[in-house]
Amino acid sequence: MKKSHRYLLSAAIALPLAYHVVIGFGSGDPAQAAQESTEAAAPGAIKVNPDRDAYFGDLHLHTTDSFDAYVLMGTRTTPDEAYKFARGDTINYLGQPIKRSEPLDFLAVTDHSENIGVFNQLDDPKSAFSLSDVGKLARQGGMANFVKLVLLLSGGRLGPVNEKVAADTWARHIQIANANYQPGKFTTFIAYEWTSMPSGQNLHRNVIFRGDTAPAPFTAQDSTDPQDLWTWLSKIRQQGYEALAIPHNANASNGLMYDWTTLKGKPIDEAYAELRAANEPLAEVSQNKGTSETHPALSSNDEFANYEIFDHLLLGTTPSKVPGSYWRDALGRGLVIQAKIGVNPYKDGAEGSSDLHSGLSVSSAQEYGGIASANLGGGKPATEEQAAQALGESKNAPAGIKAEILSPGALTGAWAESNTREAIYAAFRRKETYATSGDRIKLRFFGGWGFKPTLLNDPNWVHTAYQAGVPMGGDLPVAGSHAGPSFLVEAVKDPNKGNLDRIQIVKIWLEGGKQQEHVFDVAWSGAKSGQRRVDASGHLPAVGNTVDLKTGAYTNSIGAAQLQTEWHDPTFRADQAAVYYVRVLEIPTPRWSTLRAIEYGLPLPSDVPATLQQRAWSSPIWYTPAVRKP
Repeated sequence: MKKSHRYLLSAAIALPLAYHVVIGFGSGDPAQAAQESTEAAAPGAIKVNPDRDAYFGDLHLHTTDSFDAYVLMGTRTTPDEAYKFARGDTINYLGQPIKRSEPLDFLAVTDHSENIGVFNQLDDPKSAFSLSDVGKLARQGGMANFVKLVLLLSGGRLGPVNEKVAADTWARHIQIANANYQPGKFTTFIAYEWTSMPSGQNLHRNVIFRGDTAPAPFTAQDSTDPQDLWTWLSKIRQQGYEALAIPHNANASNGLMYDWTTLKGKPIDEAYAELRAANEPLAEVSQNKGTSETHPALSSNDEFANYEIFDHLLLGTTPSKVPGSYWRDALGRGLVIQAKIGVNPYKDGAEGSSDLHSGLSVSSAQEYGGIASANLGGGKPATEEQAAQALGESKNAPAGIKAEILSPGALTGAWAESNTREAIYAAFRRKETYATSGDRIKLRFFGGWGFKPTLLNDPNWVHTAYQAGVPMGGDLPVAGSHAGPSFLVEAVKDPNKGNLDRIQIVKIWLEGGKQQEHVFDVAWSGAKSGQRRVDASGHLPAVGNTVDLKTGAYTNSIGAAQLQTEWHDPTFRADQAAVYYVRVLEIPTPRWSTLRAIEYGLPLPSDVPATLQQRAWSSPIWYTPAVRKP
């Protein structure tokens, strides 16, 4: 196969080309589903754990009602089918029955609120919309026309008739989300994506509602300034609608997502910081279009910073400014701003989602490639172009579009008392959440001032940790010991995936008014046996690699099934503000592109790694020094 160009198709496209055509079959009966949901919520049917369980879900998924998914990718999967697939039901896909390998615990369908459902009128070639100038352009298809549509639609609305279509679609989304909610078993959230992209710079947010009702969406047609979105969220909260916003793809924001100023260029003041903090508790740090944790240019001493990097704008080849575009940098900037104005606008917990545009939430390398196999009839590519598409490539890439291979979806882990809207949403609000690159690692993280070194030996250590400390997402109380805080960390592998390599704690702190960072290896496989030791330079050797690049197989003969530790910060100073989060690494496993190349008998792609180390990122724990009285 000749070298083919890889490219990203749009601001919201998040899948290789071979993954895009999804055919939907019926949406079911929402009324019947609602009755089943009510029956599932019978008293005593819901498991409740005061010390909380980890629930895994996706808070960012598109279906046929998103105009880009419908127009450019041919997606016909409905929101109802998306929920059913996510919860483990079998649905039809290209005439074949498909089922997720493991059901999710929760899902939010987040179709773009701008013109939601409007382009589905193209199903009828004689409809007024199909015969309109916009409809004709959409029906002609192609990337060039899609870009024209994006520019055209960013300039205004499509008129009262189409606004009525959007309103009806939104009402149907609310109904379907409620109909598929099964308290105690599967949680759905009414949600949408606010799609602000001034001058191609990504400022998108997913808006997640807690309850079973929601007002008409605030869209980018109302305003492209996130400050106006937060003001609207505060306003509807007074009307009884509780919701929050989650930014995504900060990596493609050109430095605007976590800037030193507002979008209007004004210095961040106390009012702005409080408004943002009240409405945006989480950030999407990993998804299909790259990871927004950090970048090698920001974290040059972090050997694991170069993970699934996507550092250009969503349309075209323009590089995205690195400072201000990554979560770790934002955590440090938040400390700097707080020291100046007393409020931290960037106090964001971690979550991970997919942003897939097929209506199918998949997070594993195997399923991601398996869907492409279905697109090709389950056999090997018959043509060079099919082979290119099988690896997310196309030799017919439009000029000026940067090459890119994307990834399976990430997941959010939420520690909650039960699998219900109320409990899981409360976890979002208190930031007791974490992101994974797709595997179901179970990650606990607590901070405190007096944890006993032997506490982790106690079977009830989690209960004690809640009572004596704070979990991820929390704030350490004012310094109780100049010896520094202690942290409890536990990571348990996904039983169906790779073993664990190590646990790291990333510390960001202020020194001389400037943010600093350091990555500590705090627990690793082979430590007890002495097989792996930190060398004289402070470096921990690699865990090894068992992946067979001819077959894609690997073994769990290295790594550990579980890692835990109690760790003290040896660099702690009571007068320095700091923030800590955990990063867990698995042993190397094959990347999805490697598995697909092996499946089709193709050469391995040369410009992406053949293996990678899946990982998880906790929400942080913050420390703020006591304010000295004059």
